[in-house]
Amino acid sequence: MSALKAFELGMQVAVFSDRDENEPVQFMTPNSTSSSFDDIEAMAEFAADCDVLTLENEFIDSEVLRQVQKISDTPIYPSPDSFSLIENKLIEKQTFEEAGIPVTPYKLVKNSSDLKNFGEKHGWPYLLKSSKGGYDGYGNETVSNIDEAESAFRNLGGEKGHDIVAEAFVDFTHELAVQVARNETGHVVYPCCETVQENHINVAVKSPAQVDKSVQDRAQQLAVAAAEAINGKGIFAFEFFLTKDGDVLLNESAPRPHNSGHYTIEGAIASQFENHVRAVCGLPLGSPELRKPSVVMINLLGSHQREAIIEHAEDAIAEPDGHLHSYGKLQSKPGRKMGHFTLLGEEMDLTFKRARELTRKIEI
Repeated sequence: MSALKAFELGMQVAVFSDRDENEPVQFMTPNSTSSSFDDIEAMAEFAADCDVLTLENEFIDSEVLRQVQKISDTPIYPSPDSFSLIENKLIEKQTFEEAGIPVTPYKLVKNSSDLKNFGEKHGWPYLLKSSKGGYDGYGNETVSNIDEAESAFRNLGGEKGHDIVAEAFVDFTHELAVQVARNETGHVVYPCCETVQENHINVAVKSPAQVDKSVQDRAQQLAVAAAEAINGKGIFAFEFFLTKDGDVLLNESAPRPHNSGHYTIEGAIASQFENHVRAVCGLPLGSPELRKPSVVMINLLGSHQREAIIEHAEDAIAEPDGHLHSYGKLQSKPGRKMGHFTLLGEEMDLTFKRARELTRKIEI
């Protein structure tokens, strides 16, 4: 989706993938390389043919990026220095906490005693997270007692030396997100949206969030502060909890376009993908203003273990100001994000209800 916007701006795109299967973007360009994210030599050779590099995910080490940039002399954004400040969940929490941004209570846990003490201090249940690489419920486990905590610690690789972070459950009313695009020309802030979660997976997004304007403003202010704390260049997504006490706590960040911002493709004047490309290329940033008062995005999750085929989507495609996206992934599996549907409207509750109705029958 970033590549599509780069093409619209007259740019050629190359992709470096560490996956065995073809990525959808690899069908869009002949400039494709597949190798390991640990293969510095291969990455540097790839980078040397590019004017600028950017990231599609954060499953890479900042030191690798630093070496690739040094060898190839090709700039990488977010920069290795920025990336190093948020490259895993422990460092991320420490970075934002030191910047004065409120975060969810956390602790690096190394043994059974740490697991027990965290539960006694912050209450059961709580979350255990692999410090690197977790997403959409992968790499995370909810634990309700010491036996579950010890088992999850083992499952997540704690006994193999992987950093495991404990995070307290937050008594929240809404999960919020804000995207910020930033470069040397300035910054733009997208509306504070609400993410709807089921089984640790974001299933829908409502923009703007149905919370007080003061809460929206607070989340936007914290998102800008977080982007500034890492001197970020590119697009960044920041996820927050709104607690029952009215506090806004930063939960996680992403140094890239994020699922919580996919609604901006049709929902905003300039999408997160367009502004990501603009930001990393040093171009003026586009407007994040919404095109309609209410924008809803529904994630389309895999419903079968099979070759990816979209079925029963006729009503969604026919809907005025409804927009269906398939990501072009070759294989579907239950719970995998395979596409999304965006609907623009005048009133949030009606727009959300209609979007749900239109996507309920879709199978992939």
